[in-house]
Amino acid sequence: MTFKPFALFIMGLSGIHTAMAENVQIAVAANFAVPMQKIANQFQQATGHRAILSSGSTGKFYTQIKNGAPFDVFLSADGATPERLERENETVSGSRYTYAIGKLVLWSPQINFIDKKGQTLISGRYDHIAIANPKVAPYGMAAQHTMQKLNLWFNLQSKLVQGENIGQTHQFVETGNAELGFVALSQIQSDGKISGSYWLVPQKLYNPLEQQAVLLNKARDNAAAKAFMSFLKSTSTRNVIKSYGYDLPK
Repeated sequence: MTFKPFALFIMGLSGIHTAMAENVQIAVAANFAVPMQKIANQFQQATGHRAILSSGSTGKFYTQIKNGAPFDVFLSADGATPERLERENETVSGSRYTYAIGKLVLWSPQINFIDKKGQTLISGRYDHIAIANPKVAPYGMAAQHTMQKLNLWFNLQSKLVQGENIGQTHQFVETGNAELGFVALSQIQSDGKISGSYWLVPQKLYNPLEQQAVLLNKARDNAAAKAFMSFLKSTSTRNVIKSYGYDLPK
């Protein structure tokens, strides 16, 4: 069989694309796991690089990174943790930036269980309320701050069900282990659709959830990791982020 020169040229390009494709190991905060999966698929289609995702709490990822975990990129649920890693010389200088601004909600899968002004929280007419561990999860800390601002923190101690991260917290509420709980808006919204009932917590009740991404030292020469950091700022990625209820940085 005889191949035409053009066909050989196309095959050569395909081979180069495959050879250049690399993996990027990404540690992603649990609140961002679902949109990140969609972004990872788009990233692979656009670049050929594969994003391998690990989801968990921001605080635990910090500990793992300090102990030498093989992550290339860290997508945190806050800005304080990446900034700390930057101060401790664990990151590539100048790579840290805010990719999304998160929103806290009090949520129940039951329709009409939670009112739009948060009076359900104050009423105490429930047996269990779920939050993420405030020591390792920024959304858990935001939930604690909210209850403290409303003078409810100590009164609700006996009703708290604590998740290891915001993903597990969402599961507690979804499965009925708690009637309601503080979760990320992104976990209950996709393309503007929300199931159940919820209270969007006013942002004056907790510190802003400025979620930051950073390139870790291990990936200083990783082309796939650098390509992902660039792709995270693309219009297609920002559209995905917005569709899950996050605000975008200006």
